Amino acid sequence: MIDLFYAPTPNGHKITLFLEEAGLEYQLHRVDIGKGEQFRPEFLAISPNNKIPAIVDHDPVDGGAPLSLFESGAILLYLAEKTGKFLSGELREREATLQWLFWQVAGFGPMLGQNHHFNHFAPQPVPYAIERYQVETQRLYGVLNKRLEKSPWLGGSHYSIADIATYPWVASHERQRIPLENYPAVSNWFERIRNRPATLAAWKKAEVV
Repeated sequence: MIDLFYAPTPNGHKITLFLEEAGLEYQLHRVDIGKGEQFRPEFLAISPNNKIPAIVDHDPVDGGAPLSLFESGAILLYLAEKTGKFLSGELREREATLQWLFWQVAGFGPMLGQNHHFNHFAPQPVPYAIERYQVETQRLYGVLNKRLEKSPWLGGSHYSIADIATYPWVASHERQRIPLENYPAVSNWFERIRNRPATLAAWKKAEVV
């Protein structure tokens, strides 16, 4: 059993996507970040950066005590290694997958997060910031589109944790003022993931938790 501490944000969706794809048994624990529940001591004990998602695996592969992890990229890598799924054992595809996973967690997610903030949550408009992060968002979508013009999936021939990490951020493309028709390879990739049974299940779970 895996306990997932979660909110229905792009980073939270990454982990439900993986867990649904892998068919792992898990229990969702909603963390109401609007009410500051991420600062509770019991949550900080497993996620010291006070961010979701975080997990506690009660059945780690070493047979030891429950293992807690925070940071979405680290969680995805751990779950992929634990299950042997969505991370190729072939050297070149594995390394390509990890490169695109790290691209997502280091650049695509943070920059799009700033786009969300200045377009929707800043207490007053900051034109310079809005323009800066919009231009960077467009650049990153261009990078993603070029990759997907050459490869069906980010890591290569197989759906992987790189795709799982990136998809939930693209799912918010309208909030980022990004028309997907301008990025046809991304649009094709997006539709293929959106219609996967595990994706539908993960989004359905977010509606009721």
